[in-house]
Amino acid sequence: MESDAQLNRVVITGLGAISCLGVGAAIQYQKAATCTSGISGLTKALAVPVDLTCAGLVADPLPIQLDASSQGMFDRVAQLSWIAAEEALRHSGLTDLSEKLLDRCGIFWGTGFGGATTLESSYGNIFLDHKDRVRPFTVIGVMANGSAALISLKTGFKGPSINYSTACASSAHAIGEAYRSIKHGYCDRAIAGGAESLFTAGSIKAWEALKTLANPDPRNIASSCKPFSKNRSGFVLGEGAAAIMLESLASAMERGAIILGEIIGYGATSDSLHMTKPDPVGQAKAMQQSLKEARLNSAEVVYINAHGTATQVGDIAETISIKNTFRGEGAKQLLVSSTKAIHGHTLGAAGALELLITVQAMQKGIAPGTAFLEVPDPECDLNFLPLRSVEIPISYAMSNSFAFGGSNVSLLLARDVH
Repeated sequence: MESDAQLNRVVITGLGAISCLGVGAAIQYQKAATCTSGISGLTKALAVPVDLTCAGLVADPLPIQLDASSQGMFDRVAQLSWIAAEEALRHSGLTDLSEKLLDRCGIFWGTGFGGATTLESSYGNIFLDHKDRVRPFTVIGVMANGSAALISLKTGFKGPSINYSTACASSAHAIGEAYRSIKHGYCDRAIAGGAESLFTAGSIKAWEALKTLANPDPRNIASSCKPFSKNRSGFVLGEGAAAIMLESLASAMERGAIILGEIIGYGATSDSLHMTKPDPVGQAKAMQQSLKEARLNSAEVVYINAHGTATQVGDIAETISIKNTFRGEGAKQLLVSSTKAIHGHTLGAAGALELLITVQAMQKGIAPGTAFLEVPDPECDLNFLPLRSVEIPISYAMSNSFAFGGSNVSLLLARDVH
């Protein structure tokens, strides 16, 4: 086993994002801190009618346009991915690396549905338009690693390029595995994160059949997602992408980079129990693993960005898992919130987007509140910061992602690097 002296510390030096909240990492946190929702009515034209009425849509046109040939090759999810990755790269200052350094740079990306738009388009060509062929680059658009491939082409990163698809935990796994790769010396720098764009008729119909989507709030459609509320009805689908630039501490210090925080723990577990019903035991084990790796006392954690999907079963299970990890008064003292209330559930991008918000919460010293939590659920009896954010120094924070299939990820962050 490697000694601590042989392991690299892993720091965050860049952030990038796009979602229904807007373009850029800063606006994601700004909206989270003010509990301002980006959820709206579903205005996108689809191949067939759907029942879905509210969504977290990224506004068009996209801020970065690919050239004409690439535009036709890559799916919308890949284009969102590059927007986030480009911002994170620029934010970090790692835009002009030598060939030797590029060999030590990796890409770790996550997505749940991959190129859903391209896939539906090909079905439309065949079954609705009765064409005998689809576009030549359909395979490129559909393949799950298309986003990672585009980022690789644009950055020239020549280290590992790996795609993770573990439903709602995809980008959290990607960040965790990038952290491990740098920690154990397989690469020195990595762009890690994820993206999702699945506003297609087929994808929406699939989610409708599962009956986990929120009912639109008749008073205000923007408040349809209500995590931890007694009157919650499910999550709102969102699209977007988020990217985190990770580096070894040595790499960041050598070039005088601004360090935004440090990843100090990563827990990854499987429930091995049920495809859709979450298990508090498995979730707690992921949190415990991240605390153990960080050698951190649970009482030192100030804030948790919860998975918080606003489903009946999920929110209760997560409340129990937090209580099982932060026992006794420790759980009651925690500040916990779900930002899905304002940006929706971005599925494969969720872990990265929520970690990005958590990093900025630590920097600003303001824990974002849970929007629209007007009617607390007695079974969700932790301090979920209803309706408002709280100003407080945050030295250590946790971000959790729990997925269908029983995949659990917990990432632990430190604000300061000593």
